[in-house]
Amino acid sequence: MKQKTVFGHYDPNARGMTPPEVEREVQVLRSIDHHTIVKLHEVYEQEDYSVIILELVTGGELFARVAEFERLDEREAVCFVAQILQGVHHMHQLGIVHLDLKPENIMIENMEEKRIKIIDFGLARRLNPNEVIQDMAGTPEFCAPEVVNFDPITFATDMWSIGVMTYILLSGISPFAGDSQAETFQNILECSVTFDREEFVDVSQEARDFITRLLRKNPRKRHTASECLHHAWVKVSRLFLH
Repeated sequence: MKQKTVFGHYDPNARGMTPPEVEREVQVLRSIDHHTIVKLHEVYEQEDYSVIILELVTGGELFARVAEFERLDEREAVCFVAQILQGVHHMHQLGIVHLDLKPENIMIENMEEKRIKIIDFGLARRLNPNEVIQDMAGTPEFCAPEVVNFDPITFATDMWSIGVMTYILLSGISPFAGDSQAETFQNILECSVTFDREEFVDVSQEARDFITRLLRKNPRKRHTASECLHHAWVKVSRLFLH
C-alpha cells in the first residue's frame, strides 16, 4: 500500500523551540510505533532548521469536531477516548509522557471508522525514575494541579489531561477554564468538578465515574491508562470501533 506523507517544517525560532528541544521531540517520535500515534518517516537536518516528514492525517482536529457540534454523542466520545488511552498507555510503557494532551493535538484519521492519531510531541519527554522533573508545561486549562504547583511530573499528569478532554468532549465545556490564566489555575487547584449542568443530563453514570477517577488532585489516586482501559465505560467502545 502506498504510504502517505506530509512535510512539516519545524523552525525552532518560529515554534519557540531550541535545537535540543527539537531533537528531543524527534527522538521521542522515533521510539514510538503505535497505530494511534502519528508516525515519523524522516528528518533532514539543516544548519538553522529541521525538515520533518510525518504521516499524513487529513481528517482534521478533534477540537474542530467538538466546535462544530458543541459536544459529542457519548458513543462517539468513548471511541475517541479509548484510542487516546491506547496510545498513552503505549507511551507510558516506554517511559514517555506527552504533557500536552488536548483536542487540538488529536487528529482524526478516518471519521467513518472513528480512527485518530495523537500528534505534537514538542513537550514530550522520557521520565527517568532517578530524575525529578518540574515544569510549567502544557496548555493552562489542561494542566494538572502538580504542574500548576510546580511539583514533580508523573505519568498521572497525562491522565488528568485525558479527564479534562473527556469532560469537554461530552459537554462542550472546559471544567476549569477561567477568565484569566490565574483564575484557571486557581480552579484547577480547587479541583471542584461538577456535573450539575444541563449538558450532562444525558451523560451516563459510567462516563461521569470515568472522569471523576482522572480529575483527582492527588496524582497517586488517579487511574492509570491501563486501569482506564479496563473501566466499564471504556470497554463499551469495543462494540463501536471497527
